[in-house]
Amino acid sequence: MAHPQVVIGVDSSTQSTKALAVDAETGRVLGEGRAPHRVDSRHGQESDPAQWWDALTAAVAATGWADRAQALAVGGQQHGLVTLDAAGAPVRPALLWNDVRSAPQAAELVRKFGADRWAAELGSVPGASFTAAKWAWLRATEPEHAERTAAVRLPHDYLTERLTGTATTDRGDASGTGWWTPDGYHPAVLDHLGLDPALLPAVTPAGTPAGHARPGGPLRPGTLVAAGTGDNMAAALGLGLTAGTPVLSLGTSGTVYTVARHRPADPTGTVAGFADALDGWLPLACTLNCTLAVDRIATLLGRDRQDVEPGGTAVLLPYLDGERTPALPHASGLLHGLRHDTTAGQLLQAAYDGAAYSLLAALDDVLAVDGPDAADPERPILLIGGGARGRAWQDTVRRLSGRPVQLPAARELVALGAAAQAAALLTGERADAVARRWGTADGPVLPALARDDAALERIGTTISQTTALQGDGPR
Repeated sequence: MAHPQVVIGVDSSTQSTKALAVDAETGRVLGEGRAPHRVDSRHGQESDPAQWWDALTAAVAATGWADRAQALAVGGQQHGLVTLDAAGAPVRPALLWNDVRSAPQAAELVRKFGADRWAAELGSVPGASFTAAKWAWLRATEPEHAERTAAVRLPHDYLTERLTGTATTDRGDASGTGWWTPDGYHPAVLDHLGLDPALLPAVTPAGTPAGHARPGGPLRPGTLVAAGTGDNMAAALGLGLTAGTPVLSLGTSGTVYTVARHRPADPTGTVAGFADALDGWLPLACTLNCTLAVDRIATLLGRDRQDVEPGGTAVLLPYLDGERTPALPHASGLLHGLRHDTTAGQLLQAAYDGAAYSLLAALDDVLAVDGPDAADPERPILLIGGGARGRAWQDTVRRLSGRPVQLPAARELVALGAAAQAAALLTGERADAVARRWGTADGPVLPALARDDAALERIGTTISQTTALQGDGPR
């Protein structure tokens, strides 16, 4: 019996690293590994990049295929700012995507160039999560660290470089920095940021290796390493996503996105105009508060996360970490409409509703990038991420969207997308075609529920009426 071609896909996320060893022909998972990360939340949201490397090494080894895999790729959390000194060591802990201390710098960048110009030239209006704002924050608040910086990387870039020795990125992850365009890094933005383009990695085209594994890492020296990409782009690859198919991801953050043929350009900043990891686009809207925020409300109420109850008129906006959509980076959680007969289960359901509302409100904008006729309202939403297995999340999305929901049976889609990227180096296929051949999006479809327009109106009205109380105006 012939030995399978084995590839490894890595998901380096906020909380942990997951690695899957996958049969490149069938998509069958042959081995898995996982190792945790530590996040320092004392001042913002930071992590030591060296622990990501240690976690990757441990997770890849735990698959049992590190010495036999023929290719590997890394999908990593987007936006994070990794600063390295001349010796390649971190200058300071990495600033993570959900660190909102750079909100003033993001606002200044928007004022400097104007939202319309950002949308037209770079595809996205930067918020506090964007790497450009984080670099501006570092220069303003820790100039000594900015001065020592000899290289600027995204999280997945850092890991790929540790594996190969090559300074490289890909178009998908680079499109979340705030300084990438399809024609290269934007010179006016870099000049304003005081960022020398020589500090940035080269962009490796899709389907091209980033390099080969060097000695001292978890892989056999010489193993092919793909360019890798950002986590959302990797998940899109992992689903074999086609244009117009809506995805809602329920994780630490919440996201809605699709693959589009046209480049997004939303001057309101709601839809980020990301590139995908191939040759298309990935219009995406993101919230900072999703499963962890709702779980925190459940803990405060002393209830199991699934223990929701229908009814009631309370609105609970679980903006526990500030919020990105709507653009309220300094917001906090808010409870409105509490009555004598409000139950704890209704409050928990209100937290689910408040977390899902902004994602679903942005979904129409995401799907409209390819034109008003591109979106099929009967097409199921692909529900993925850690929350997708929970009944309360499933029912909330169905009730607030009025659409059917499909639950892909495949798990760890970011790692699977990275594995598909690695497999494409061996087979010559497009990575999304590899995933479709593997059948990763297959799974049961839950029928639509009648849309709860009363709840949608109640939440929308509360958000609009309490913006001033939250201390932030709309962008």
